[in-house]
Amino acid sequence: MYLLAKGETVDMPYASELMMLPDRSPVMYDIETETFETLAANPYDETEDIFPVAVFNSPGYVNRYFCAHVNERGAHPLPLFSYGAAGFGGENFRSAAVLVDSEPRQDLRQMPRADIDSGIRRMQDKYPSNRLMRHLENCALVYGCPAGKNFFLKRYEAPLPTARTCNADCIGCISLQKEGGVQSPQNRISFTPSAEEIAETALEHIKNVENPVVSFGQGCEGDPLTAFHLIEPAVRMIRQETGEGTINMNTNAGLPDKLEHLLDAGLDSVRVSLNSTRKPTYNAYFRPKGYSFEDVLKSIEIAGKMKKFVSLNLLNCPGFTDSMLEFDALKRFLATYPVRMIQWRNMNFDPVYYTELMFKAGRKSPSVGIANMIKDIEKLFPHLMHGYFNPPKERYGIVC
Repeated sequence: MYLLAKGETVDMPYASELMMLPDRSPVMYDIETETFETLAANPYDETEDIFPVAVFNSPGYVNRYFCAHVNERGAHPLPLFSYGAAGFGGENFRSAAVLVDSEPRQDLRQMPRADIDSGIRRMQDKYPSNRLMRHLENCALVYGCPAGKNFFLKRYEAPLPTARTCNADCIGCISLQKEGGVQSPQNRISFTPSAEEIAETALEHIKNVENPVVSFGQGCEGDPLTAFHLIEPAVRMIRQETGEGTINMNTNAGLPDKLEHLLDAGLDSVRVSLNSTRKPTYNAYFRPKGYSFEDVLKSIEIAGKMKKFVSLNLLNCPGFTDSMLEFDALKRFLATYPVRMIQWRNMNFDPVYYTELMFKAGRKSPSVGIANMIKDIEKLFPHLMHGYFNPPKERYGIVC
């Protein structure tokens, strides 16, 4: 347990959400006895139940700590969100988070529903037979996906979901859960778009947006490298028509040979998802099927040798990610492999179950703190970009 000071928090960011944690008891600090105490009921009215409250921070903010609580016996795992520490100070709720990316790419205030609806109608009239665009309509309107909305708003980054299958069985997969203990918050794409539909969608975005990015590997699909047979011709179609725009792939990078062909076809950047740079803890989360941790490392090496932009999608959980063992391993990793950027993302998984699993797979060690970890990495690797979103290639030389 850790006692937070107000200076380690920020006003709860716009569009963040407070969440009550059922079947759990909050851990509080008694300032009179100077001890932590687990509460089973409201101390001001013992007839009332009391629950912990966590914050699900808006994009661009990374959790420094997760909400302190104790699971009751038989508590089910929490839904697939992140559970940051929250408090109240002055007149505002506070969040124990660090701002790593101030770009308003997913700021809901800049996504008027009327403009989204208008963009959808334009695409329906212009491309009545494009199934991928119809899928993005569902993403934007049903699931509220900011990336889907941005496509119809002609701004920033557009998603290109393609893959129905995956070669990993991540415990925190947000589009497919097989074991029944946790419900996936969204459905995986139910059809396979054609290479022509993919290229058509990408070119529409690239030709109409300033510094555009189009990305394979979305939350509503499996790993895009498993759809190589469609993505490779789609990338070539795009690059035959234009050299503009950034074509990116978010992937577990488990198929290095396939990735090399895509990079050769015209892929500009690759974002590799990792929860850990240690093999045992990586395997415990990703549970790879048909690839190895060594394959991931090979993919990063290949992309670096081909002068492509490599970023890490680092899935962060305070208490584990900032442990000494993890921090030391990450520093060795960054000193060895051609990584240009860390995208700090919050792990969307029950933090108690997650840390227990990780410590079982890779041992427990003291924490240095997420904010301290980021500051130390900035000093040790000054060339490294830090952020949350995939940058356009126009920004590759800018250190953030």
